[in-house]
Amino acid sequence: MRVVVGRIGRPHGIRGEVTVEPRTDEPEDRFAPGAVLAADGPVGELVVHRAQWHSGRLLVRFEGIDDRNRAEELRGVLLSIERDPDEEPDDPDEYYDSALEGCRVVLPDGTDVGEVVEVVHLPGQDLLSVRLPDERDVLVPFVEAIVPTVDATARRVVITPPPGLFDVQES
Repeated sequence: MRVVVGRIGRPHGIRGEVTVEPRTDEPEDRFAPGAVLAADGPVGELVVHRAQWHSGRLLVRFEGIDDRNRAEELRGVLLSIERDPDEEPDDPDEYYDSALEGCRVVLPDGTDVGEVVEVVHLPGQDLLSVRLPDERDVLVPFVEAIVPTVDATARRVVITPPPGLFDVQES
């Protein structure tokens, strides 16, 4: 199973280093020196030469990318890996996006709310994009107070939405 683990941002410096927006809870493993990452588009494949954190940003240097111009060509490229579909994170409270996407979303009483269509990663927190029966997508904060139960095996997520989360404002 191919999963996206990051997106290349802007170049950093003049020697080919780039910022990477990690889309994994295991950036130290996924961006370890020697790691081979599939890159979308004509790039094909990139090998990590070095990765380090700097001022809260992940900086990565890839083999063969030695100057700012080559680094600029990588901007926006999605990085992915091949992962065993049965692999699970070490922490029982962590989930791969692929394990959550497609899960049914229900209220504690079992009332069907919709389906998780995407996990949105923001700097402050993650959000579940839930498609409702009327085809609207609602962003649900992926925090324990609102999402107390995730059963990835049963493909079911229980939510306790705060008042107004699913209300539509008429203009």
